[in-house]
Amino acid sequence: MKNNKYIKQHKLLIVIILTVFTFSGCNKFNDLGVGLLPPGDLLDVRNTILKEDISAYTFLEDSVITSNAPKSLLGSFNDPIFGNTTINFATQFRIQSFPQYGTNPTIDSTFLYLYYKTVYGDTTTTQKIRVYELEDPIHYDITDSTGKTSEYAYYGDVDLKKMASPQIIGQLDFIPKISLDSASSNVLVQMLKIPVDVSIAEKLVSADPSNLKNNDTFLNYFRGVFIETEKLNSGTGAIVGIETENTALVVYYNNDESRADTLPDTLNMAYRVTEFSARVNNFFHDYSSTLFYDNLNSDANEDSLIFIQAMGGLESKIKIDNLSSWKDSVVVTNGDTIEYLINKAELVFNVDTTITDIKKFPPPEQLLFTYIDTTGKQFLPKDYSFNVDYYGGTLTKDYKYRFNITQHLQQIINGEIENRDFYLTTANSNGEANRVVLKGSTSKKGIQLIVTYTKIFQ
Repeated sequence: MKNNKYIKQHKLLIVIILTVFTFSGCNKFNDLGVGLLPPGDLLDVRNTILKEDISAYTFLEDSVITSNAPKSLLGSFNDPIFGNTTINFATQFRIQSFPQYGTNPTIDSTFLYLYYKTVYGDTTTTQKIRVYELEDPIHYDITDSTGKTSEYAYYGDVDLKKMASPQIIGQLDFIPKISLDSASSNVLVQMLKIPVDVSIAEKLVSADPSNLKNNDTFLNYFRGVFIETEKLNSGTGAIVGIETENTALVVYYNNDESRADTLPDTLNMAYRVTEFSARVNNFFHDYSSTLFYDNLNSDANEDSLIFIQAMGGLESKIKIDNLSSWKDSVVVTNGDTIEYLINKAELVFNVDTTITDIKKFPPPEQLLFTYIDTTGKQFLPKDYSFNVDYYGGTLTKDYKYRFNITQHLQQIINGEIENRDFYLTTANSNGEANRVVLKGSTSKKGIQLIVTYTKIFQ
């Protein structure tokens, strides 16, 4: 038993050495370490590219959680390839301290301030947004005490308008814009200033002290606002990324104290969106006019292109056949045993740079490649937990997405997991508007699985 363990450890050492030489560009490794192996043992390192066993299809992504994303999205966008996407937004406001308006306050005006830096789409089409007061509460917590998704997690298909009053309290027409700092070339923050009906200010100014004891009582009194985007019938439009923690509802007013000043100045009281404010998006996608609509949500017909879109939009279902056959690769022929060890397994997706303007509509910076377990749930492969950079998925300069699934394939070979379907999605589906067209498995430069493996002959 000790001798067998010794031999196995030396085989593993040789495989590691061969792996290092394989990926360091050295080609003279065929005899490296052979003298260290017991008589009759040989190593053979090979490389193969699998294409024919791969198939890919475009599916609607299961609705994503939109609660409390780093950025809240807003706008309507007629994508030339992906159809129309229209996004609405709801948020709470919190008090920083007990609001004190002084003696005999009179309201001057009220404005809702939204700030954004990112624009996905064009900067020529007018957007129309309307503001309503929320009648139903929205909740901040999206996980329960055990870390599981709670009943207060909101998904992209939540009906926010149903939770709001039908009375419009503010509206604005605007054209999104992007400006750069002339000194640093950094993108400047842009502001949307939406006039809000005086009724909201009156409600806030006249609030009973019992409703202002803390944020819980305040949020039960004033539950926030719902901001609706009007769907565009023409023009390209855009999706803007709202910097939610800079969002504020500001009441401008005067009181006896300010009026007594020699040079009276209008006072203001701000109700802010903070990191603890609930923020929710809902997404509406219309793919009826797209080229891929007839094949959507079906694996009956394989398209030469696959379509990935954030905002709970589109994902790709990937099938890689015959991976399970590798686990049968330990065979006995004429008394000899052949064992396969995976040095590296890299899955490569190529961006189609001809069908779309990738400068105008940049692809996502990162995609996620997940596998399906026996219960139908999605999980990241073992390679992700091993090292995020090792796992990959980021967009390269040559417009490829590369995933290292070495550990995952080895698990299949070892019989630890089954070879089931995979999904390819955006990594930031609830906080960006990016999308990408990839070459499918039937394209000339389509999906490739590049496997470098070692055969051990005993």
